Amino acid sequence: MAGVPEILSRFAALYPSSRQPRIAQAPGRVNLIGEHTDYNLGLVLPMAIDLRSIVAAAPSEDDRLRVYSEELKQSAEWSIGEIDAPRGDWSDRIAGVAWALARRGVRMAGSRVLIVSNVPMGGGLSSSAALGVAAALALGGARDAAEVAEIAHFAETGFVGVPCGIMDQFVSANGRKGAAILLDCRSLDWRPVTLPAGLAIVAVNSMVKHELGDSAYRTRVAECAQAARELGVASLRDASVDDLGRLEGVGLRRARHVVTENARVEAFAGAAARGDLEAMGRLAVESHASLREDYEVSSPELDFLVETAVGLPGVVGARMTGGGFGGSTVNFVRAGALGEFSSALSSRYRQKWAKAPEIHVCAASGGAGLIFP
Repeated sequence: MAGVPEILSRFAALYPSSRQPRIAQAPGRVNLIGEHTDYNLGLVLPMAIDLRSIVAAAPSEDDRLRVYSEELKQSAEWSIGEIDAPRGDWSDRIAGVAWALARRGVRMAGSRVLIVSNVPMGGGLSSSAALGVAAALALGGARDAAEVAEIAHFAETGFVGVPCGIMDQFVSANGRKGAAILLDCRSLDWRPVTLPAGLAIVAVNSMVKHELGDSAYRTRVAECAQAARELGVASLRDASVDDLGRLEGVGLRRARHVVTENARVEAFAGAAARGDLEAMGRLAVESHASLREDYEVSSPELDFLVETAVGLPGVVGARMTGGGFGGSTVNFVRAGALGEFSSALSSRYRQKWAKAPEIHVCAASGGAGLIFP
């Protein structure tokens, strides 16, 4: 990943007449357990990771928001006063943050922006949230991590139009080195959860990209809201196992996943505190089965990765992570088995799908912050 001197050099080459930029970074995340519970105001256990988006931004003399992505080798330009609807491309995340800041009373002017990121787009590791959080910091106007997360989340839901919960933006802004975060998405109360020594967290990107805004994600949000209405509760966070008998069909399956997944998050955090790797792995596999059968957001590639991983030596559990329909799995691997795991899983995936997965051993990372000046 490029350091500050290299970012400054690239920015100066891209925008020769500009002042030096404000540079911010924000991490992606891997969600260990608690999938599709965030927008149901439930419990999640994500971990900020050592893959990052960097946004460098400096004021311009006009009202234009000019953005360049080094990853995509693409540029985009917006008029600050005319940012009122998304275009449906990658630049919506930057324009959306400018839109969200303006609606929170920040006086927005034109800006020149450079994006450098190594969080894979569409890989289930929250590249969108990392970009939004970094942009909220680089463009200014946020006072603390909580406000940064709120601004980035407001941009994603209110401007881009993805009806997501706040988990991704929250952990990107508030990540803790060496720990995952147990977050209550209703109260936003949270605490760090240290993982057992000797356990490696490995994200495996299926290389099947997803776009949450264009997928069945919206449908799942609506189905959960309908199930909550049928039960007479504010959200499925308030439903219990006993309530499930009052539902049927799709509503029953969606609610059953949310109710049981919230319970799995608490059990997983308890198992981590005890150092019970077997229980952690069992809960991860149960989570994947629920996401596949009750929530119906997995894919053949994700199922293959999970089923193959849990049969390899040293793997205590695996599950899909992120919105689904592609993206990544998260694997819980004994540290001594990492080499064999990576080699065997990559080989079998290539044989089955004629492409190599992207494997990343994740280190629990600190959250977002300014890195210049």
